[in-house]
Amino acid sequence: MSLDLCYLSARECLNRFRRGSLSPVELLDAQIARAEALEPRINAFSFTYFEEAREQAKRAECAWRNGTARPLEGIPVAVKDEPMIEGYPTTNGSLLLEGYVADYTDPLPQRLRDAGAIIHARTTTPEFSMSLATWSRLWGVTRNPWNPDCTPGGSSGGAAAALAAGTTILASGSDIAGSIRIPASLTGNVGFKAPWGRVPEIYPWNREPFAQSGGLARSVSDMILMQNVIAGPHPYDLCSLPAYAIPERQAPIAGMRIALCPDLGYFAVDPEVRQALEGAAEALRDLGAEVETVRLDWPSEAGRVIMQHLMFQAGSVFHEQLGDDIPMDKLTSYAREIVEGRAGVSFEDEKAGWRIADAMLRELQDKVFQAGFDALICPTMATTRIPADYDQTRDVLTVDGRPTDGVTGLCMTYPFNILNRFPVLSVPVGVGANGVPIGMQIVAPSYDDATAFRIAGDLESVLPTPYAAGRRPEPA
Repeated sequence: MSLDLCYLSARECLNRFRRGSLSPVELLDAQIARAEALEPRINAFSFTYFEEAREQAKRAECAWRNGTARPLEGIPVAVKDEPMIEGYPTTNGSLLLEGYVADYTDPLPQRLRDAGAIIHARTTTPEFSMSLATWSRLWGVTRNPWNPDCTPGGSSGGAAAALAAGTTILASGSDIAGSIRIPASLTGNVGFKAPWGRVPEIYPWNREPFAQSGGLARSVSDMILMQNVIAGPHPYDLCSLPAYAIPERQAPIAGMRIALCPDLGYFAVDPEVRQALEGAAEALRDLGAEVETVRLDWPSEAGRVIMQHLMFQAGSVFHEQLGDDIPMDKLTSYAREIVEGRAGVSFEDEKAGWRIADAMLRELQDKVFQAGFDALICPTMATTRIPADYDQTRDVLTVDGRPTDGVTGLCMTYPFNILNRFPVLSVPVGVGANGVPIGMQIVAPSYDDATAFRIAGDLESVLPTPYAAGRRPEPA
């Protein structure tokens, strides 16, 4: 029974709290027990606040009894070890920040708290969120509950692993090149990269146009619940967007036109990923949508654009926050690559990236949205076969028999950080031969978040998720 509690949806938890058939304390205790059993193997949490969380759960129980419950009252939410929470340590997975205690709270965790969520743990992240595999010198290797030899993805890897392991109900993440969607895909969860500005930030990350904070969940409905809590304008974020609520119920997708692009023009994609994508396309057709294959002639130089931008902008932020005399010997190989690479990227290089981005935008608009399609679907990851300790500066993996060019050949997410106004939802559509789930991206027109969720909700109703029929990961 306690394992069943660990995999309840947030909405079902709230319904049971409301009826009095489940206590927030009972729910939290089940998840703590699950964490104590699996954490030594999975390593999804950097910090835990279990005793403090129990006290909050008791207060949430009272709030449900006296009618003062808030939208997420009593729901355990694991927050990535990246945003600041005043009075608590935040490490970003780096030895350089070991022992650092924040003196302010970022908007996302503040909104979760204000909605009544219980932050019972912080989740692991690669150093400064700069890898698609979650490992660091500070916290070690985080593993995929479905296959511990593989990565749960990154950089929000601990968040996704905790959801898959049943040690949290909801989780937060951030996405600068796919860091929400990558781990969502590899763990069988739902992850949403909203349009830039939808979820507010404060300096310096509100000025980073490729980045967006957000959430991960085990279902589309839970993702809507969380997104509607954390989104909306903020008085200290000039770039934040006006209020926008995703409807919980929308019209069926019958009659919609959806473009299918298996390779985005330049990716090698494993056959099992293509097969899962085609299976999802067929399910959409069965729901009454018209799905048609399109070809996007996007250049492989998009990979260079994302890496140069990370070095140019994120590398500059690191130098601003950590100083010019960063002890390179304390950095991971992948973080050092970004920090040291900053010196080799000029503003002219960044402008060259703008030109490539505009050409990609025109291609997407002309062949998809201006051509009458309501959305684009494509894989989230080109493969599921990524080791838990994958090092992008050293390891060369093959996809469909071809060697990849580092992370930019593995994740098919970053083009939509370059084109940052498009909402993109990753949803599970299959499972690889190694037991690792396969995800699909749903790309909606710019700022039209609701359309992505409309398609995902209908698809989820007919396509089994990795958790269907009570299936649970039990890592050895």
